[in-house]
Amino acid sequence: MKTLRDVKIGQTAVIRRLHGEGALKRRIMDMGLTKGTEVYVRKVAPLGDPLELTVRGYELSVRKGDAELIEVE
Repeated sequence: MKTLRDVKIGQTAVIRRLHGEGALKRRIMDMGLTKGTEVYVRKVAPLGDPLELTVRGYELSVRKGDAELIEVE
């Protein structure tokens, strides 16, 4: 299983599945990270947290812990 955390800078991935439950999963979906969405990894902070993404035409920062809950292909 490859997660969003495993995607390298400059690569694009497509979200296949969201893990997690309840409010956490809802928060991830509210940010626009839903199944079938294309995500481009722009930057990663020096210590690896957070990741800066381009999703649906806007910039988004996601914590490493949340990125590990997003399965991509």
